[in-house]
Amino acid sequence: MSRLPFELFLALRYLRPKRTFVSIITLISILGVALGVGVLIIVISVMSGFDHDLRGKILGFSPHVIIKRDGELLQDSAQLMRLIAQYPGVKSVSPFVVGPVLVETQSDREHKSLQDAPVLSGVDPQTELQSGELPRSIRSGEFDLSGRGLVVGVDFASNLHLRVGDHLSIYSAREIEKIKAARARKEEVAFVPDDYEVRGIFDVGYYENDARYVITSLENAQDLYGLNESVHGLFVKLKDPYQAYVVKNELMKRLGTNFVVSTWMDENASILTALVVEKNVMFYLLFFIVLVAALCILSAQITFVIQKTREIGMLKALGASKLQISGIFLVQSAIIGVIGVASGFALGMLAVHYRNEFLHGMRSLTGWELFPASVYGFGELPALLTTSDVVIICVSSFVICILGGLLPAVRAGNLKPVEALRYE
Repeated sequence: MSRLPFELFLALRYLRPKRTFVSIITLISILGVALGVGVLIIVISVMSGFDHDLRGKILGFSPHVIIKRDGELLQDSAQLMRLIAQYPGVKSVSPFVVGPVLVETQSDREHKSLQDAPVLSGVDPQTELQSGELPRSIRSGEFDLSGRGLVVGVDFASNLHLRVGDHLSIYSAREIEKIKAARARKEEVAFVPDDYEVRGIFDVGYYENDARYVITSLENAQDLYGLNESVHGLFVKLKDPYQAYVVKNELMKRLGTNFVVSTWMDENASILTALVVEKNVMFYLLFFIVLVAALCILSAQITFVIQKTREIGMLKALGASKLQISGIFLVQSAIIGVIGVASGFALGMLAVHYRNEFLHGMRSLTGWELFPASVYGFGELPALLTTSDVVIICVSSFVICILGGLLPAVRAGNLKPVEALRYE
C-alpha cells in the first residue's frame, strides 16, 4: 500500500504509461518548459552582464560629473576647483581639455602614412595617478605624459600599427582651420605638426574608449588648442558614482546658470537606456516560449482527461470529491513544471558558465566572430546572474505551468459519474 496521497500517486501513475517509462506528450511538455526557462536565464543574464560591465567600463574611464561654463572657456579653474572639492562626496577635481584632432604616423611595415581622427583628452597626470583608473589600465609601456608624451588605446594602436616609442604627428582643430583659411586665400602656408611620443598603451576593456581616445597632459592640450591657462571644464570624481544626480543638483544651485553640469549617466544615457529597454523587451518576447510550453501542458492534460474519463467516473462513484479529482491533474501539471523549470535552470546555468568557451569553439571551427568587439565593445561575452531575475523566471514559469493544467483539471473535477461511466 502506497503511503503517498492518492492524488500524487495517481498523478505519477498517469504520467508514466504501462509500456514506456515516460509519456512522449509529457516529455515534450517538459522539454518546452526547460527550453523556455533556459533561454530566458541565458538572455537575461547576458543582458544584465552587458549593463553591469558597461557601467563599470564607463565609470573606470569617464568622470562622474562634468562642469563647463556655458559657451565659454573656464579661466578661474583653480578657485572653482577649491570650491567643488569641499563638497561632501567629492573624491577629486581636475581640469581638462578635450577635442578632436588629426593624427598621422609612419608605418615601418607598410612604409606609408597612416591617419586617424581621434579625440584628444588633456588631463592632470597627478590627479590621474592618485584617483584615476587609467594608469592601472596600461598594458604596454607606462603612464608617462611628461614632455611630448601621450598614451593611446590598444585598439587605436592596433589600427595604426603603433608600439611604445613610436611617434605621432598631431594637428589640432585650430591648425586645421588655419590651413583651410590659407587655402581659401590661395596662400601657400606650411604648418609643422607637433610631434608626440607614444609612452604607453592602455586597455580599459571597452572598444569605444580603446579605439577613440588619445591621452596627453593638460599643458600639451592647452598648447595644441591655444588656450593659455584656460580649460574646457572640470572633471569630478565621486566616492559614490550613483550619487551623481544628487551632486549635480547641488552644484547647479551653487554655481548658478552660467555653468553646465552633466553626469556620466547623462553622457551615456542613450546606450544605458537602450540596454534596459532591450532587456525588458527580450524578457517579454522570450516569455512566449514558456507560454507555448504551457499550451503543450494544456493539450497534454486534455488528452489525459479524455483517456482517463472511465477512471474518473469510477473514482467519483467511490466517493472522490471534485477537489480531489482536479488535484490529480493539477499535481501532474506541477510535476511537469517542477521538472521542466529545474531542467531549464540547470541548462541555463551551464550555458552561462561556458558561454565564452562556446564562442571561442565556434570561432575556431567556423572562423566567424560571433561576438565582435568592434560592434559590441567587449572582448568577452559578459553575463550577470542575479537572484531576483532567476527567481522571477522560475516562479513565473512554474505558475504558467500550473495555469496551463487548470482548465482540464476543473473539467475533470466537474465530470459526473454517470456521464463518465457512459464511456465504458
